[in-house]
Amino acid sequence: MDLPADHDALLRRIEADLLDGYDEELELEIEDRDLAEPPDPGSPGAQARRAERQSYFRELFRLQGELVKLQDWVAQTGQKVVIVFEGRDAAGKGGVIKRITQRLNPRVCRVVALPAPNDRERTQWYFQRYSTHLPAAGEMVLFDRSWYNRAGVERVMGFCSEDDVEEFFRSVPEFERMLVRSGIRVIKYWFSITDDEQHLRFLGRIHDPLKQWKLSPMDLESRSRWEQYTKAKEAMLERTHIDEAPWWVVQAVDKKKARLNCIAHLLSLMPYEEVHKPSVELPSRVRNPDYSRQPVPMEMFVPERY
Repeated sequence: MDLPADHDALLRRIEADLLDGYDEELELEIEDRDLAEPPDPGSPGAQARRAERQSYFRELFRLQGELVKLQDWVAQTGQKVVIVFEGRDAAGKGGVIKRITQRLNPRVCRVVALPAPNDRERTQWYFQRYSTHLPAAGEMVLFDRSWYNRAGVERVMGFCSEDDVEEFFRSVPEFERMLVRSGIRVIKYWFSITDDEQHLRFLGRIHDPLKQWKLSPMDLESRSRWEQYTKAKEAMLERTHIDEAPWWVVQAVDKKKARLNCIAHLLSLMPYEEVHKPSVELPSRVRNPDYSRQPVPMEMFVPERY
């Protein structure tokens, strides 16, 4: 594994990854600032990093504006869209899903992230618990992991038999073709990262108290089964890459570039057009002389600590 030999270099790499994450949390504030202002005085490296972040945010906000147009088109034309996000643990699926949905109407664009099946669900037709979340007209559904759990984590961790996996591979192409025939667009993304990059991201989560919840015993176990996951992924892509619902691989070592590339590609697949809306005029406030506002008891107010 080609990790930095210098301990300080490794810590700097982890720190940079954490800062990138905090940058994302400040997006809503940063967009209200003047991004055209010159970088703050400092080292050339700091100025370059700041310029790079500004460039990233500008492009992200532009793409998110296009996503709003896509959303309006989906709602007006009654499109039905399914987008599947798969990849190894810490590959960045959640990050891109967050940036896609960040400014969209949750009634139009919703995320499905199902937990492990319960005892009843394990006795159902395998696709049954996923089919209940499929979109109606005018909806986009983003699956943060999907029915492809069977070809990945379930297979590698031994939660299903090889006969179950073989039946899945026989069934899933027909399942997805059926969805497409019914008018649902099916788009599938695989986020690809290296062994070294996953290792560094896991270290970052270990050292970031705000992200430690993302590390489960299953995630840690997956580190020791990297090669098994690789073989499972290769079989999955080979046997489920169909014309009606092909796989698209996102190079995700650079998280920010991966987000931009994925969103731009998603937009390129959809023949959306801007929906022209009538101008909105705020109605005048109606005031009645006999109206009086009733006082609210002070004990009902939230304490103003800030």
